[in-house]
Amino acid sequence: MIKQYTTILIDMYGVILKESKGRFLAYARDELGKAAYDRVEELVHKERLFDQASLGAINLCEFCARLGLDASELHTRRYIDNYLTLDEGFIAFAEAVRDKYELVLLSNDISEWSEYICEKWDLNKYFKHKIVSADVKCRKPDLKIFDLALERIGRSAYECIFIDNRSENLLSAEEVGIAPILFDRDGVHYYGASVNSFEELLSYVN
Repeated sequence: MIKQYTTILIDMYGVILKESKGRFLAYARDELGKAAYDRVEELVHKERLFDQASLGAINLCEFCARLGLDASELHTRRYIDNYLTLDEGFIAFAEAVRDKYELVLLSNDISEWSEYICEKWDLNKYFKHKIVSADVKCRKPDLKIFDLALERIGRSAYECIFIDNRSENLLSAEEVGIAPILFDRDGVHYYGASVNSFEELLSYVN
């Protein structure tokens, strides 16, 4: 990589976590039973309930209540503890690059979920900044979240690399001048730079 890069912006789901889209639908089905699944699926997909929560338009309590789940804090712990998986390669990667790059989390997520994920796996120590969609009321691939991230971290686009598993997010990053790299867990069609593991990513950025 060219020496100009100082900062790596990195996605959570499908990169740091192995689950590309999370597994909350599966969790809700298991908690509420199969009879409630169609209703939950419609709320999540057709009414875009998660998108609303990850934009901060509704809070976590309302999100859970709309799905028929009480005690949102309890469900946060149960869901993340049992349905999400850290890619252990991230820890080795973060340790290897922390003296060379600033790491910045850039994630579409509900604030409380992101906070619990980072605390559970002790990730906060690796991030210079964290930009979570619900906190800033803006989601990838909206260009605004990239502009906001650059302003927040005090870097120019050309100093930054962005790692994500979704091509539409990478295209937006590229549009504002950030160097994109696909973390390809799902066989995504993408014309640009691509890696399949944190070992490959480390070789790419060193």
